[in-house]
Amino acid sequence: MPRKRASRRLAADVSLLAAAVAFALPLAWVLLSSVDPHAGLRVRVPDGLTLANFDAILTPDITYTPLLNSLLLCGGATALTVACAALAAYPLSRFRSRLNRPFLLTILFATSLPITAIMVPVYALFVRVNLIDTLQGTILFFAASQLPFAIWLMKNFMDGVPRELEEAAWTDGASSLQSLVRIVLPLMGPGVAVVTVFSFVMMWGNFFVPFMLLLTPDRMPASVSINDFFGNRGMVAYGQLAAFSVIYSAPVILLYVLVARRLGGGFALGGAVKG
Repeated sequence: MPRKRASRRLAADVSLLAAAVAFALPLAWVLLSSVDPHAGLRVRVPDGLTLANFDAILTPDITYTPLLNSLLLCGGATALTVACAALAAYPLSRFRSRLNRPFLLTILFATSLPITAIMVPVYALFVRVNLIDTLQGTILFFAASQLPFAIWLMKNFMDGVPRELEEAAWTDGASSLQSLVRIVLPLMGPGVAVVTVFSFVMMWGNFFVPFMLLLTPDRMPASVSINDFFGNRGMVAYGQLAAFSVIYSAPVILLYVLVARRLGGGFALGGAVKG
């Protein structure tokens, strides 16, 4: 028995190590190739370090304008998603109705719809309402596409906030909206942080939606403009592509660092009051 357990543990460790290497190799290629003057497809330590790849891409047309467009699109859509998800999850969490379960099942069905299957009618609709090639139209669709899963996440976190705290606020004359904003949301800070990070990351890496809904090159986000590094006939500027990938990943990493403190906070205050 001890030998079997040891062999199983060794097999598990080897499997985890192989998975870690599979995830680490692409990251290592990005970091090493970004400072390699002769970057290629191979993962290798560069002969000499250079910042020429970053100098080549740090221009308004290549990096600054697409990144600004991405921040406007994803930041605005994330804020709209979190706000709407909180307002939708609150009645689902606090009030019991026969329509709650059908509504949640409908939301679950909406999360399973492939984005490519609905882009044709969405494109036709946006043309009719003059939202095609507009940042606000893309923001609305981004928020609508992420809202179903955001509502599911928000409701699960909201269920962990004690209802007694809201009842005390209602006794003092607070409205439902005031109790949501001043009591529920502050106590479920980790939940709001999770929904924010998840929504932002999913939108930040989305290529298909802005590619379909935006037509003007000056309005394209970085997730679409990165395609410009792949030239004709298989010619790719690998060093510049890696450098752009490093800069492109920085906002997501920065967002995670900013909200990481709230992710581990849990509902300590709510649990203490409830006990």
